[in-house]
Amino acid sequence: MILAAIPGAATLLMELGAILLALAFLGRVAARFGIPSIPLYLIAGLAVGNGGVVELVTARQFIETGAQIGVILLLLLLGLEYTGDELTAALKNHAPAGAVDLVLNFTPGLVLGLILGWDPRAALLLGGITYISSSGIIARVLADLGNTGNRETPVVLAILVTEDLVMALYLPLMAGLLIGGEALNIGVEIGIAISAVIVALGLAIKFGNKISAIVFNQSDENLLLSLLGLALLVAGVAEQLQASAAVGAFLVGIALNGPAEHAARNVLAPLRDLFAAMFFAFFGLQIDPSDLPPALGLALALALITAATKLATGWWSARDAGIEWRGRLRAGTTLIARGEFSIVIAGIAVADGIEEDLGPLAAAYVLILATSGPLLARAADPIGRRIHERRSASLPA
Repeated sequence: MILAAIPGAATLLMELGAILLALAFLGRVAARFGIPSIPLYLIAGLAVGNGGVVELVTARQFIETGAQIGVILLLLLLGLEYTGDELTAALKNHAPAGAVDLVLNFTPGLVLGLILGWDPRAALLLGGITYISSSGIIARVLADLGNTGNRETPVVLAILVTEDLVMALYLPLMAGLLIGGEALNIGVEIGIAISAVIVALGLAIKFGNKISAIVFNQSDENLLLSLLGLALLVAGVAEQLQASAAVGAFLVGIALNGPAEHAARNVLAPLRDLFAAMFFAFFGLQIDPSDLPPALGLALALALITAATKLATGWWSARDAGIEWRGRLRAGTTLIARGEFSIVIAGIAVADGIEEDLGPLAAAYVLILATSGPLLARAADPIGRRIHERRSASLPA
């Protein structure tokens, strides 16, 4: 009776049910062929957006709201992966690797944006898209390949931690720049946002135990309501301060530890998977498929360049840690995949309308590297083994 009073309720339910079933099918296809589901979710969004095979009418607004929640849950659970000690240790022990990663992988996107004559803010956004690896895809690849105990894995994880911390400062910076206005006002907005992030990070590290104790509850229902409410509230405050809702959710995740952290993974993971799928589909939904073919050539060239720079990053960082060459190859190929954070940054650009070509370029770029990155990581060991065998065969008896 309640739904009957809502205009278009039947259409909403049918559209939403159909797209969820389609996403479930694509997720199974991805699992069957051992590839990430992100590219397929993007394609699903392309198929039901403007210029797609079928255009959503009623469910689009619901999916947009779900996409915003998806970003928050993605970053909340990403924050759960780290403790305050791990963050400070990563910055202290792997700062050179983080600096190499930033220079090698931010520069190609930034330079390409400037060469194309884009607004400098759009070029900075493209730099962020090419810079950050996909923590979600990489974690899955490490587990699937059984590489979590390898010597190079701590190096890979340290680079990912550093990237996520850089993003916590980068997103408020970009939010301030995108607001526009006079230079003084922009500077004040950016200063407030970054200061808020630094203070919140300090509070999360110092008072994480107390926050976790308050949030934790034996009832899954109460725990879920507390976690989701806290994450949405902090994300909203962060957004109000121009520090990005995603950053706010990430900081909440960092603050949780102990029993609260473990319980949070169990109750939030299914919600994250649901709304994250909506997020990737919604990004694709905003892109006209006819805009993709003109962007493919440039996206492929950028993907080749930044796959090489990620490989160089992992190789150099692993070598600096004293790891032999096959471990360096695994580290480099593992870092190639781009995914959720690149789409978050591209989504900011699309929502702001700052550069119409950025969305299609980012979509094509992520489609290429989210698919090829895990495949290259899988190929690293067989390639390394063959090279080792050839070297051994060429040595004198």
